[in-house]
Amino acid sequence: QVQLVESGGGLVQAGGSLRLSCAASGRTFSTYAMGWFRQAPGKEREFVAAISCRGRNTDFADSVKGRFTISRDNAKNTVYLQMNSLKPEDTADYYCAADSRCWVVTGNSNSYDYWGQGTQVTVSS
Repeated sequence: QVQLVESGGGLVQAGGSLRLSCAASGRTFSTYAMGWFRQAPGKEREFVAAISCRGRNTDFADSVKGRFTISRDNAKNTVYLQMNSLKPEDTADYYCAADSRCWVVTGNSNSYDYWGQGTQVTVSS
């Protein structure tokens, strides 16, 4: 069992930056690939970024490439999403998720076994 808690959301102006954190419980964090997803009001949940268990492989949605980075600190059981050059269309609830397949980096939400409760990000124009 893995419990995930996101933090770092908030209100920011367009062009600004935020860093989201996702803290995981348990001793097996380093065996999970991690992902970030988001869901805007009235829209379906969409993939944002993913990182393999040791951080060697990453993947990003086209809409955030070049603006967002994903990283992890396995010693701290935490994965991060650094969001730069934010746009109003980035406004959403952001969720982190854990995939027990260590080396898989995927945008398929069905692959993930555990989910956090989400943190809200609002980008004003």
